[in-house]
Amino acid sequence: MFRRTRREMPEQETELSVVEPVDATPAAQVASEEGALNVTAEGETVESRAESVSREEFDKLKVERDQLLDRLARQQAEFENARKRGERERTEFREFATGSVVEQFLPVLDNFELALKHDSTVAQMRHGVELIVKQMQETLRQLQVNPVPTVGEVFDPRVHEALGSVERDDLPDQHVAEEIRPGYKLRERLLRPALVRVVHNPKQTSE
Repeated sequence: MFRRTRREMPEQETELSVVEPVDATPAAQVASEEGALNVTAEGETVESRAESVSREEFDKLKVERDQLLDRLARQQAEFENARKRGERERTEFREFATGSVVEQFLPVLDNFELALKHDSTVAQMRHGVELIVKQMQETLRQLQVNPVPTVGEVFDPRVHEALGSVERDDLPDQHVAEEIRPGYKLRERLLRPALVRVVHNPKQTSE
């Protein structure tokens, strides 16, 4: 009887070893899944909070943007008004300056018209024209318009325009010998250069 028992034991052990283990979820895996669920829930809460904060910041930025756009529109309007005002002031200044100059030349025009209305000799006409020219020159001086110095001066291409040369030995070389048309300056600003002829002194050039 003892022998039969020893012979049956290996068979039972073999049957036991063949039995498949029971399918059970480890505790660690359960804990991991529960943790993942908690993290997901917390993540959704954080995300919803982030969206709420972002919405507040968006509304704040929108208000600031609207304020900046309104300020920009106001500045553009002010700039446009200032530009128009500047153009209007420049136009008024030019008109005032032009009117002031014309007003000073009206007496000169009156004298020309009087000279044309009266019959006079050539000598009288010449004398009248000379008086009118002096009157006009005085008016120009009052406007601070002065003629450019020419005859006897060193030729200066900044204020003189050479129309030719004249050979002379009584004047220094490269000096103005003759004025053909006067030039004028308004203070230091050149209105037009003087047309002149320049001295060519052969004695000085040969030396």
